[in-house]
This record gives sequence, structure tokens and C-alpha cells, in this order.
Amino acid sequence: MSATRIDVVVPVHDEETSVRAALDALATAVTSLHDAHPSTRAAVTLVLDGCTDGTAGIVGTARQADPVWRTGRLHVRTSSRVGVGRARALGTAHARTLARATPPGRHWFAHTDADSRVHPDWLVQQVDALLAGAHLLVGAVVPDPDDLDPAVLDRWRAAHPPGATLGHVHGANLGVRADADTALGGFDPVPEHEDVRLVDRARALGLDVRATTELPVVTSGRFAGRTPGGYAEHLRRTYGDAG
Repeated sequence: MSATRIDVVVPVHDEETSVRAALDALATAVTSLHDAHPSTRAAVTLVLDGCTDGTAGIVGTARQADPVWRTGRLHVRTSSRVGVGRARALGTAHARTLARATPPGRHWFAHTDADSRVHPDWLVQQVDALLAGAHLLVGAVVPDPDDLDPAVLDRWRAAHPPGATLGHVHGANLGVRADADTALGGFDPVPEHEDVRLVDRARALGLDVRATTELPVVTSGRFAGRTPGGYAEHLRRTYGDAG
């Protein structure tokens, strides 16, 4: 049987305060994956999407300092400000070039964001979904409690009791098999909701779309995000303005 490969794709726009934590979490996840599935190759592609702050410098420092990234597993691409949909597509295209020898049915794209921290076993979960025959895996996210006012956090927790079912699609926690990504035409070149549109097409085509609330990704609890209608706006509108 051919070896499996997983490529993480991360769009990044002006995330100098969070990108190092995101990379540290991914490095831990790569190490955990190697322990659980030593024959699975893993790499991370960052797409620096029109960054104008200190993000690039922080990424460069992490690339040199972390032993996981010094092995060549971290790839960095840059673009003019093209938006999250195009940035994810650019990162996915680059990841394909890294995996030419891997059959598409054994190749998996794991998507997250630069303001997010994945669970140590997140990549194990993604590869397990691939090995189980899934085409897509829709995961959960939780806001970083340190970013939220206590009243806002209480509202969020009241709406998300333990055992609550998954209600949203999040680009910060999404996995797609490479052949399924091809069949779906990849991410649309839109400024937001590229993740929702991809999953909607997959379900319409009858692909094996699985959802899980286990191992949620911790994402920024900020109210001013990088897309006008993304997770930050959802938090602000749903919980920040609640009475």
C-alpha cells in the first residue's frame, strides 16, 4: 500500500501576534503524528497573503529555531493581498507540487488558520479520517477564552454545552482528501465562506463528509477579524451583542 501524506495549508494575513503560537502548535502536532503514524509524511505550507506587519520575520525566526521546521517541513509562499479563498487555493496548489509521488487517494489537505492553535493530536485525527475512507472532515473550533470578556464567554458556553452537535463549517479545522479537492474544483476565489461553499458542494455531490466535535481547534476570540463575515464577526454578532 502506498504511504500516506498530509499537507497543512495556512493562509496568513497580518498575524504577527498569533502566528508563532500557531506554528508551535503545528510543530507539536507533526511530532505526535510521527509517533502515531511514522510512515505518514507531513508538511506545512503558509501563504503570507499581503502581510504588511512583522509576520514574515516571526515566521522566519520560527523556521530557524524549531527543530521540526529545520527539517524542511515548513514551506512559505507569498502573495499580494488576494483574500482567504485564493490564499487557501494557492497553498493547496503548492502542496500538490510537494506530493507528486503520492496517489491522490492517499494525500490529505488539512486546513487551519494563523490565529488558531491545533490540538496536539489534530493531525493524527486527520490521517485517521483519511485511512477510514472519508473525503472531508469538518471539525469544531472554540474561541480562546483569554480573548473574551467573562460575560461573552458565559454566553458562548451556554450555547455550547458538552455534547453539543457541530453547527458550523470552519476553515480553521477542515480536512479534504486530494482527489475530492480536485473533484470539487478546490476553494472558490472569494473573500470569505470559501470553506462553507466547498463543503456544500461536497455534500451535494454525495461525497463522504464527516463531522467531529473532538479535538477542537482553539481560535482567536477577537471581534475584528480578517474577513468581514468570518468567525470574529460571528462571535461579535452572536455573543458580544447579546443582551
